[in-house]
Amino acid sequence: MIAFLIGIAAGLFGGLIGVGGGAVMIPLLVRFFKFSQHQGHGTSLMALVFTGLAGAVTYGLKGSVNLGAAMLLAASAMVTARFGALYAHALPEWQLKRAFGVFLICMALLLLSKPYLAHLAFLPHNVTGWREVAALLAAGVVTGFFSGMMGIGGGSIMVVAMVLLAGFSQHTAQGSSLLAMVPAGGVGAYTHWRLGNVVSRVLPGLILGIVIGTYFGSSLALHLSEAHLRLVFAALLIWLGIRDIRGAARKRMVQSSEFEVQS
Repeated sequence: MIAFLIGIAAGLFGGLIGVGGGAVMIPLLVRFFKFSQHQGHGTSLMALVFTGLAGAVTYGLKGSVNLGAAMLLAASAMVTARFGALYAHALPEWQLKRAFGVFLICMALLLLSKPYLAHLAFLPHNVTGWREVAALLAAGVVTGFFSGMMGIGGGSIMVVAMVLLAGFSQHTAQGSSLLAMVPAGGVGAYTHWRLGNVVSRVLPGLILGIVIGTYFGSSLALHLSEAHLRLVFAALLIWLGIRDIRGAARKRMVQSSEFEVQS
């Protein structure tokens, strides 16, 4: 039941702002199931494949998915997702948590800057031409690495890249990112599973909750204005990022104290 409720929360969050919901799921898994940060990332990424599927279907039925953009993002993200997962596995737990918090805040600030960086949106909406293809493939490379490393679907990077660099609307960017994260997240999740970072016993409850929560979150997002949706997206990411950075500092202090006692 706890896993199901966590899945509901992550699905609502992910469907609402067009990401996998890992930013919600990981800290909840760590808190309620006492997972390590690495287990939280691996288990979250495995479950988030289903967030992408459920969310992409909901957005797609409303015409808010660009299939070409999603395919380009996913193609390059699949290549780098494995390396991100391997890098995360090698990091100390507090460093991984701190990196996750900083990452969320950076993505939020970039998105909030959209009205002031209109000159960067020089690419047309349709994915045609080498500049558009190159921009999306490059975004996919970065997305794949951070998806595997952070245990997220990568939607936070994809949405920012599509909105700022390719001129996509917020709704279409979110729908397309949910579709693209399915294959990319799958590669990273498989790597985490091979490394022993996936706790399979909670997956049934998580997945069921995610599918239900994502449907309602995606439906709600399609009824909000783009400006309001962008603000909600950024505010949630900043709050979660600050919380993770503070948590990492506390964890580092605890580990340092334990090391001194052992010495």
